[in-house]
Amino acid sequence: MIRSISLGIAVVSALCFGFSGPMAKFLGAAGLSPLESVWVRMVGAGLVLVVILAVVRPGALRVPRDRLGFFAAYAVIAVAGVQALFFLALTRLPVGVTLLIEYTAPVLVVLWVRFIRRVRLPRTAYLGALVAVIGLGVVVEVWQGLRLDALGLVLALLASACCAGYFLMSDNLHVDPLGLVAWGMIGAAVVLVPLSQPWGIDWAAFGGNATVSDVTLPVAGALAWLIVVATVIAYVAGVTAVRRLSAAVGATVASLEVISAALLAWILLDEHLGVAQIAGGAVVLSGALLAQTATAARQEAAPMGEPVLTGVQGR
Repeated sequence: MIRSISLGIAVVSALCFGFSGPMAKFLGAAGLSPLESVWVRMVGAGLVLVVILAVVRPGALRVPRDRLGFFAAYAVIAVAGVQALFFLALTRLPVGVTLLIEYTAPVLVVLWVRFIRRVRLPRTAYLGALVAVIGLGVVVEVWQGLRLDALGLVLALLASACCAGYFLMSDNLHVDPLGLVAWGMIGAAVVLVPLSQPWGIDWAAFGGNATVSDVTLPVAGALAWLIVVATVIAYVAGVTAVRRLSAAVGATVASLEVISAALLAWILLDEHLGVAQIAGGAVVLSGALLAQTATAARQEAAPMGEPVLTGVQGR
């Protein structure tokens, strides 16, 4: 019963994260740049989380002095890097394709664990990595000379690298994960100020509507959904699920984000994936999950003191 509830929480997290891309498209249609959209999302979600934690769990907001550097790196790489690069990639690629590319992150995790941490991994981890790379080649249709926008592809791959950093930095945490997420978002907003230049945001745009593919939404409503559902609820549910499930199970359920995002983009944005994207996407997810599951299983069996990978999303 408890396990079923935990799986349900993980599914809710993945589905909530799936709204990130579609809601970002509506903010873009309202005139916000990708970095402006990321900034308002980080500030909004960070403030909501800080206020909630200050009331119900104030201890989570305490930052140990010896972990200040870690919190700063987490804000820059695991939050600002992932979110900014993802939103920038969305301006040049469909939501589903961007997420499929970003979900090659477990492949980078496998390489890091093997060659930097020097942890021996089962052959299935390398097989999964190879399968994911082959699937990525199908998604981008390399036989056609890369059918996708080249800059969008680079941005999505960089987002994947930052997402891998998110996985790695989530290893064996010695701080409250909700506090880390809250301060990570606030820190990311601070880091992004020079790039996003929030003083130039057209705040009046939030009082109007935005239309994408014949679907019209209130801009303020799209932002509120992005902050509350696709960020706060998604992160809180994700952290809760990962702490109740194994890393392998968490990583597997997290892949539902790609499916939910693709379906939502189809319904709300009329973004259709081609046959190659669907087939390649299935291969990418299969390979990434195989690699992540094998890596997590090996590290969960490691002696005390060795790192253990968590399987949470970076969205």
